Amino acid sequence: MKKQMKLVLAFLLSLLLVFGSLPALAAASASGKTDHQLTTINQGTGRAILEKADYFGDLPDSTPVSVDIVLKVRNEKKLQSYIDRTVNPGSAFYHRYMQVTQFKKVFGASDQTVKALTQYLKHYQIRTKVYANNLIISASGTAGDFNKAFSVTLQKAKFRGRSFHAVKKGPKLPGNLAAHVLAVLGLTNYAERTPRAVKRPLDLTTNASGGPLNLDPADLIKHYNAAPLYEQGATGKGQTIGIVTLADFNTDDAYAFWKQEGINVKPDRIHKVLVDGGSDWNGYEETSLDVEQSGALAPQADVNVYIGPNTDAGFVNAFAAAINENKASQISVSWGLSESAINAAISDQTEDPAYALVFNQLFEQAAAQGISMFASAGDAGAYDASRDLGTYNLSVDNPADSPYITAAGGTTLPWTYTTKTGVQLNVSEERAWGWNYLYPYFDSLGLRTAEGWSKYYFVGGGGGFSQVFTTPDYQKGVSGVNRYTAVQQWQPSSDFASVTPLTDSKIVTGHASGRNMPDVSLNADPYTGYKVFTSDPNAPGSNSEFSTFGGTSVVSPQLAGLTALMNSAQKDRIGFWNSQIYRFAKQKNSPFHPLNTTGTENTNLYYTGTKGTIYNQSTGLGTIDVASLAEHFHNTSRH
Repeated sequence: MKKQMKLVLAFLLSLLLVFGSLPALAAASASGKTDHQLTTINQGTGRAILEKADYFGDLPDSTPVSVDIVLKVRNEKKLQSYIDRTVNPGSAFYHRYMQVTQFKKVFGASDQTVKALTQYLKHYQIRTKVYANNLIISASGTAGDFNKAFSVTLQKAKFRGRSFHAVKKGPKLPGNLAAHVLAVLGLTNYAERTPRAVKRPLDLTTNASGGPLNLDPADLIKHYNAAPLYEQGATGKGQTIGIVTLADFNTDDAYAFWKQEGINVKPDRIHKVLVDGGSDWNGYEETSLDVEQSGALAPQADVNVYIGPNTDAGFVNAFAAAINENKASQISVSWGLSESAINAAISDQTEDPAYALVFNQLFEQAAAQGISMFASAGDAGAYDASRDLGTYNLSVDNPADSPYITAAGGTTLPWTYTTKTGVQLNVSEERAWGWNYLYPYFDSLGLRTAEGWSKYYFVGGGGGFSQVFTTPDYQKGVSGVNRYTAVQQWQPSSDFASVTPLTDSKIVTGHASGRNMPDVSLNADPYTGYKVFTSDPNAPGSNSEFSTFGGTSVVSPQLAGLTALMNSAQKDRIGFWNSQIYRFAKQKNSPFHPLNTTGTENTNLYYTGTKGTIYNQSTGLGTIDVASLAEHFHNTSRH
């Protein structure tokens, strides 16, 4: 214990030499005096939703309510500077990752602030749990308790067929407490986060002339050149993969999948962590997919599955549990929302919605601790909001929009087929995933209708420009970033509620700003997808079957599994990918293959490639040569 304390003190002393004194780092802590002036603070649900909802009475005072009070990171710019140093081989802080206790002392809210806020809530009989980072206070009580503590009135509401509770006016706290609060999540529990797994909507029976692909993990290993890692003895041993999810699943399905695939895995490797009581089975196929795919690529790694309820607080706490536990060196998530659907700040084009910033803070903490984070970039191509909000504006997915997470995009592998309606399908080379190549087939079935658009026509790998986060430094100076080439095939209405197909597609070019997405891409098309084994959630062990899935939700856990594989062959954590991979991509021996062909044969329904560039918004830096990427990470760490 003494040795550990000495290491912590030495580490903090080195931080002070770089960043200045702790008093300079600390934000003003709460004093013992109470500022009775009430101040309104942010909620994490959009004002647009709250204003459009129908309200039908107050929530009974005795109703149990769970709320997260999210505190502000102290000195965020210095935290970001520290992260940059941990992945810069020329820095004295290279790979000197923080422990959670160190993060709390330097960048978490002060103990005085946390104590003052928990005591304030205790006065209203509200119970609290403080996460180790001093950023998340999970609170539970009754509607009546929270009404009094936050000067609100919790009401029953309904919007788009969903019942929920909400407060129409922002919560208030005494000024000295409100100054440290970023957001309050849970006073409104409207949530529509959806899994990003995609099944084939139309079954195409294979025949001698070709057909859809049903792939195994071995196919990924071969296609993206991961085999040399296994040949060198890498297995994922000593690593833990973290899966953040909002649906429970049957662990026996994963073991059955690995057995039938002939993969020798570590026994008893799956560990469920039920956060806030866990969740139901709605979306279990996503969780099964995440565990099976990631675990197959790193067969000797543990897999910790953090399962939270599908609420704002549940999603935040699932991440908080995984990051503060700090066992997993790589964490994947395959659930999300379009930026357009998150909150009022997005609906009126502002760039600071508290909801997005809450997750971004947690991902900054993960990066400081050396955790590699991955998120699905979405499955509605460049039109992410068509899936959840029902609009056809250009939009990207959250939480993949955070600059501190690696956004996983999608491609389609080569395949050919002649359909029963006589339409010839031919993908001659790997391309951006966009189902525009299936449009002639869909048209032959009469599916080009308002009802058919979102299900069939607006499907592909997410990508584009964030309207919440600015362009991060690691993307600046990379050819193709903030410039785009696009193929316009649809004309949205003025309110983006519908689209009209164009007779002839046209190429458009332009400039944009914001975090560019995705970062990298792998095969994600369900028609060239991967097998997943699941059983009936209502009767585990029965109705077991293999299905073929795609979606960028396949790519995210695969990247986590490959990172565990690479980490098991290194002495320390690879850490935050993005600052490193954009540097690698500019080198002559880049481990990435840019997909920069221009035209309808390489589009995510809007963005396409640009000849000679390193980056585009349909596939990011492109696909990965895994063995080469591992070598880049390894060679950098040796220097």
